[in-house]
Amino acid sequence: MLGANDGIVSVAAIVVGVAGATNDLAPILTAGTAALVGGAISMTLGEYVSVSSQSDSEKTLIATERRELSEMPAQELDELTGLNRTGFDGD
Repeated sequence: MLGANDGIVSVAAIVVGVAGATNDLAPILTAGTAALVGGAISMTLGEYVSVSSQSDSEKTLIATERRELSEMPAQELDELTGLNRTGFDGD
């Protein structure tokens, strides 16, 4: 919700600023539309980068675990066993 409020305030500020400079409706609508589209593109690209970074991190972690499983399966079994026991032993 904070992002939406920020976007509304930013667009409104631009519209009010342009309206303070001119009474002509076309520049006011153009500025408002440009601010709205620019904000939407900015939020979309920011979310895309965030999701892509998270996906890359997860793929790297999975590749590391696969390599460790193939190179040292006994240690990985011990690690997994320890993780599962933690929930039951109260550790």
